[in-house]
Amino acid sequence: MAATLAIALKSLFSVLGCLITATVIYTVATDGLPFRIELLTSWMAATLIDFYIHIIVIWSWVVYKESNWITAILWVVLLVCLGSIATCGYIVLQFLKLSTQESLQDPIYFVLLRRQEKTETEQQRKCSLLTARILFPALGCLMLGTLIYTIVTDGSPFRRDVFTPWLTATVIDFYVGVVALSVWVAYKESSWLSAALWIILIICSGSISTCAYIALQLFNLSSQDPVYLVLFSSSNRAEKGYEGTSRTESIGEGQLRKKLCG
Repeated sequence: MAATLAIALKSLFSVLGCLITATVIYTVATDGLPFRIELLTSWMAATLIDFYIHIIVIWSWVVYKESNWITAILWVVLLVCLGSIATCGYIVLQFLKLSTQESLQDPIYFVLLRRQEKTETEQQRKCSLLTARILFPALGCLMLGTLIYTIVTDGSPFRRDVFTPWLTATVIDFYVGVVALSVWVAYKESSWLSAALWIILIICSGSISTCAYIALQLFNLSSQDPVYLVLFSSSNRAEKGYEGTSRTESIGEGQLRKKLCG
């Protein structure tokens, strides 16, 4: 079952990567380059803010995953410039790096997990968690304010004149990223009902719900827990030795992986 899931997700993001690449190429061919001031309408600006808040979410995971800062910065640049093309490429690459044993055990867990052990002081953990607890609610409020302002000043987005070719391409790009986040939410939630509810909220309200979900997960962590624990489901944390501050402090990620594989 786990191996089938790994193949299915790898295939899904390969197809989505090809879809958004084809969309961008088609839009460039039919409507020219996007770097034109007339394209930056009120709803395009709001969509871009929504889109790049999701990029920040994915960027946070990439920075955690990459042990080399040069590689991390390179991927960040690709995410900013290429959006979901880079997101899908990075996710597929992580699935390709899985060993046969990892694919058979828990592919999503191993895709999310950092390959090399990372040690943090207690002060660094508290600072990282506090920063995340401030950042994501602030980003959610930013998007909520942007949405309200755009509706008040420019009306409803459900008008034919709003959907220019590049706005349509941006919306497709945005929802490819939503698929990636939805897979993570489905993995995180123990109940399919709660997972479905959160996924519907993210589809309907974008990064507002994404930031609310992440903030909720962050505030469920202990003040002494490392912030990367927000990536993993509660069942994974319990099974693999993450639950409890003493376990978190005494067992590194590399040791946890050896314990699991053993």
